Amino acid sequence: MAETAILAALKVLGAALAEEVTSLASSKISKLRSIYPNLKLNMNNISTEFHVMQGFLNGIETEHPSNESQVAWIKEVQKLANDIEDIVAEFAYLIGNQKFGGISFYLKKRFKEPKLLIAINRIASEVHEAEQRLQYLARVKERWLPTIEIKNEKNSNFSNKYSHNVAVYAHLVDEDHLVGITEDREKLTKLLNFGEQQLSVVSVWGMGGVGKTTLVTNVFKRERKNFDRHAWVSISQSYTPETILRNIISEICRDEKGVTIDATNMDVLRLNTTLQNLLGEHKYLIVLDDMWDPKAFLDIRDTLVDNHRGSKIVITSRMAEVANLAPENKRLELKPFSETYSWSLFCRKAFNHEKNHACPPPLEEWARKIASKCGGLPLAIVSIGVMLSLFEKTESKWRQLFDQLSWQLDNNPSLDPLKNILMLSFKYLPKYLKNCFLYCCLFPEDFLLPRKKLLRLWIAEGFIEQKGRSTLEEVAEGYLMELVNRCMLQVATKNYFGRVKRCKMHDTLRELAISLCRKENFGLLHEDNKSENADGSTRRLSIINLRETVNHDVCLPKLRTFLSVDNDVPSSPLLSMIFDKSRYLTVLDLEGLPIEMVPNSIGDLFNLHYLGLRKTKVKSLPKSIKKLQNLQTLDLAYSQIQTLPDGIAELKKLRHLFAEVEVNPTYRSLRNRTGISLPKSMFYLKDLQTIQALESNSMVVRELGNLTQLRSFRIRNVKENHSVELCKSLSKMSFVSLLSINASDEEEILQLEGLNLPQLQKLALHGKLKETMLESPLFRISGNSIQSLWLSWSQLQNDPLSSLSHCRNLMLLTLKGAYEGQRLIFQEGWFPKLKRLDLDIMPNLIQVEMEQGTMASLEEIWLWELKKLVEVPKGIQHLVSLKWMICTDMPEFGGLSRGYHKLSHFTCVVR
Repeated sequence: MAETAILAALKVLGAALAEEVTSLASSKISKLRSIYPNLKLNMNNISTEFHVMQGFLNGIETEHPSNESQVAWIKEVQKLANDIEDIVAEFAYLIGNQKFGGISFYLKKRFKEPKLLIAINRIASEVHEAEQRLQYLARVKERWLPTIEIKNEKNSNFSNKYSHNVAVYAHLVDEDHLVGITEDREKLTKLLNFGEQQLSVVSVWGMGGVGKTTLVTNVFKRERKNFDRHAWVSISQSYTPETILRNIISEICRDEKGVTIDATNMDVLRLNTTLQNLLGEHKYLIVLDDMWDPKAFLDIRDTLVDNHRGSKIVITSRMAEVANLAPENKRLELKPFSETYSWSLFCRKAFNHEKNHACPPPLEEWARKIASKCGGLPLAIVSIGVMLSLFEKTESKWRQLFDQLSWQLDNNPSLDPLKNILMLSFKYLPKYLKNCFLYCCLFPEDFLLPRKKLLRLWIAEGFIEQKGRSTLEEVAEGYLMELVNRCMLQVATKNYFGRVKRCKMHDTLRELAISLCRKENFGLLHEDNKSENADGSTRRLSIINLRETVNHDVCLPKLRTFLSVDNDVPSSPLLSMIFDKSRYLTVLDLEGLPIEMVPNSIGDLFNLHYLGLRKTKVKSLPKSIKKLQNLQTLDLAYSQIQTLPDGIAELKKLRHLFAEVEVNPTYRSLRNRTGISLPKSMFYLKDLQTIQALESNSMVVRELGNLTQLRSFRIRNVKENHSVELCKSLSKMSFVSLLSINASDEEEILQLEGLNLPQLQKLALHGKLKETMLESPLFRISGNSIQSLWLSWSQLQNDPLSSLSHCRNLMLLTLKGAYEGQRLIFQEGWFPKLKRLDLDIMPNLIQVEMEQGTMASLEEIWLWELKKLVEVPKGIQHLVSLKWMICTDMPEFGGLSRGYHKLSHFTCVVR
């Protein structure tokens, strides 16, 4: 874990040593020239030492995780790296402050030069001291730490040991104790017995401990009799092709009478030839268990002869990338058990001596809570169940065990197999993903992590590296999908476009992550006053589910992140202290807190990258906000802030601005949200990617074209005479993918016929439209890329569907007050990808008709306040993919009362 602290330090060192900062430091103040060369040399030396140390740390943390001397040394390295990160961040701030206002600013403030020199001198001294500490730690390593062997095939590592243990356990599992695998066993058995003759690959994948090896072992034992030759091989993280081939040969020879081959000293060419001869014309089954890298299979693929006998290769893995070695129809993803199966397996293990494995009634409440904590993970259920079977069966003891479950997981040796198998997934994460994963445990249990917010937080923390021309947000999304595909995060919901919308952590993995956070000083959770108290070394603090004021007298000078989640605390000494004392703060998220003001001292948080005031009662920002030169995200949405101070334009690194104000929470009127007013100088912030939302005026629509990097943009209060200039400005935004435009009132016409945005994916137009608008390039040309379309209060007289049908990639269509006619007809072939259709507030609509072959992928229809629509849409039976029809405020609809009604192949909900 220390390598991640070093990575953070290297990032700030790299920034501080960049040409822009160094030239500024050596030229701005002449007296710095005598200080700076040594300062730069010391930082270079530290950077070099850290780069070398990273590789060393990767080796010892993987190979010898339990060596106490190494653990103590690593903690000292980590502490030093954190200190260096803070020192260099302050240096960059002091130098950057001189650049902040240009030469004229510098001349006006020259009387402060002695104070600056004192600060730079102090930093130079601290950097020099840090270099000496680093050199001392290097000497300590040579004196006290054992020599680390280079990884090789003979060096049995953590992965080999515990993968082997799981395989042994899986082969010994009694058939009677298998619960919940019947359906998956049938699927896998069918895949192995499928009638095709060519060699085929089948993959079974899922998170560690979900039962992949147990399932495949069970099927392997049953089905191997149907194959002439068979082999089971565990693939370690440190595999070599030669090892895999030797193990396959050995396994075949072990089960084959009269076949004896010693492959110990064979080179790779002889191994290939020998295995091919063994397989020959035989039908064979080979299991490659716990594969981490697709290359492990690709390296031996050509050796596995396709003799057209119906042979099968089964691969198990925690990685989607490995699972993809098999065709899509031959991939079996294992999910955690349902609550029913989880409880059944838990009772078998925890109450193995009870009649029928029945849970004693006094224990059921706590037993179910403990079983729920396992999150349906079979290995967790079995391990914790067996541990609990050894304890006395009293209510007080089991209540205590529930409260101690995290401690037991961390300290009870009987749970080491569970902990180590889960830890494998973390240990072999690339270093750039480790901090991203740990960060997710700073949120409450079962919390649904919003994708976009999580990505912005990772960027603010400095976890994301620039890659080519991709934005940091695009790189961060790639990191998220890597964690999902490695089964480290679970997808909770997807949007209609197939992208992850929210994800969550598995409870057991989260407990391990919390333990790591605590040990490595990554962060602390303060939840319901049960957690450890923060101290002066705490770098990240998450306050969760508190309803009473938190009284903390402790100072948090090293704090980098403060998150408030689901709290209802109006004020706190802790909060005041953070504004005043936590100078290195990078992330400050106070979403939902009923605070009413932000103190002027916020301007001293020079390192702040993320400021979240969403859903607070704050009415204005202090003028000192302009000093936050590193701010990337400013989230004021649904607060009470309607204007920003002029100094906001000084935030040169601002990427995302959220500032919508809620007017009507029901969305039943055109002006249900308003935006924020911006000063003219704000339109020269070249890094801005998001503005949600902005109030329109003549200056705004004229200057808007300067924001060429915008990806997501919402503008409110647009008047008809703004349209030409607005189209001209928007056409300069070649990257915009989300666009929302609100007219100022229901009589203002949005004349956007000149608009063409080739990258547009989500479009919302709220206001009156001319009929010709639907024939404009926005729908005829940009329509090929649009996936979500929202038209409201359009007041169209003619059926708009014919024109909109050119948007063939639409997945979500909402028509709200958009059409004043009586009939809507969805013709054959229209909207082939549409997943959801919303029809809302169309008072004249009396009939909706669906022809056969229309909306072939439609899953949901939402009907809202269609007062004259009294019949179920004609032809709805043709929508074979339809699952739900939701009807709201339609009392006469189809004669259906409130509640759920099964109609044909879908369910209708009337409310």
